Amino acid sequence: MNTRRLRASLRGWGGVGTMLVACALALAFVLLLPPLGTRGDGAPQTGGPGIADATQATADSCGAHPEKLSPAPSGDESGPSVTAIKKRGYLSVGVDQNSYRWGYRDPNAEGGDLEGFDIDLAHEIARRILGDPKAVRFHAIPTNQRIPAIQSGQVDMVVRTMTINCDRLKDVAFSDPYFTTGQQILAPKTPGTAGITGYNPSLAGKRICSAAGSTAETLLTEDKASGSRLPSSADISTTVPNQLDCLVKLQLGEVDAIVTDGALAASQAAQDPTVELKGKPFTTEYYGVAMNKHAEDLVRRVNQVLVDYRTSKGRIGWEASYQKWLSQTLGADSASSRPPSS
Repeated sequence: MNTRRLRASLRGWGGVGTMLVACALALAFVLLLPPLGTRGDGAPQTGGPGIADATQATADSCGAHPEKLSPAPSGDESGPSVTAIKKRGYLSVGVDQNSYRWGYRDPNAEGGDLEGFDIDLAHEIARRILGDPKAVRFHAIPTNQRIPAIQSGQVDMVVRTMTINCDRLKDVAFSDPYFTTGQQILAPKTPGTAGITGYNPSLAGKRICSAAGSTAETLLTEDKASGSRLPSSADISTTVPNQLDCLVKLQLGEVDAIVTDGALAASQAAQDPTVELKGKPFTTEYYGVAMNKHAEDLVRRVNQVLVDYRTSKGRIGWEASYQKWLSQTLGADSASSRPPSS
């Protein structure tokens, strides 16, 4: 099948068939990537052993605000990790290719390049460090492989709607936050699940899907064990490698609801008008750029990029990217419509 015919077959985002094709393509793309633990291109890895440990706090000393624990911004580019990237000549970034308006390939666009809010940020980091926004190589990383991809050196960083939390700080370092969100319920509009009103007793007896390794999976497991907010009869056994797989299962009737970040859920509701958000966000969370724990100089450099990116009002900046990709689904006045302060 030639490229033009493939794009035609994928036109539109609402149907089950398209979602299945998208997932199949994503799996094929991931299988073609170099195996974890290798770069596959002979380029030097960054942030590996031998570099001084970062000072970012770990889960043991994390506290209530892990998003506030990243090292101070710095424009210094003489550190080992940044130096290695500049010598190599490109930035290696783990992203999603199936999150609508975050990191995805528009089947109706010429070229099929990755685009979205996270992709804009990755290009800006490359522009600031290497002087060229195109000096970046993207790797499609499943949700449950984000941390292994960083630890193995397959990527320099992950820009993939990744929530900063205390557990993850044991394994990776995070930049300052670049987006505010919260967990939310996504469910069909059909009468069969009309009783679901949010993350509350209306989930009794319902089958709930989450992505393996996600914040949602951790939250569901903890709440199921404690019985604090989730009914004991709720079935949380369905987990998938990629969050988009939950939407496919929801469309196929294999689950009744999804728990995921509200920002992602809003984009999926925009893809498929048969589903909708139920209730308000029941957590407050922040996305950060994840990097190797040993690459403190890179973390500080990215934090400086974020300082400038958040305040830029021009063509390249946080506000312009939000208006382009997310304002239609999240609105102009929501908590997500303003960049978080560091």
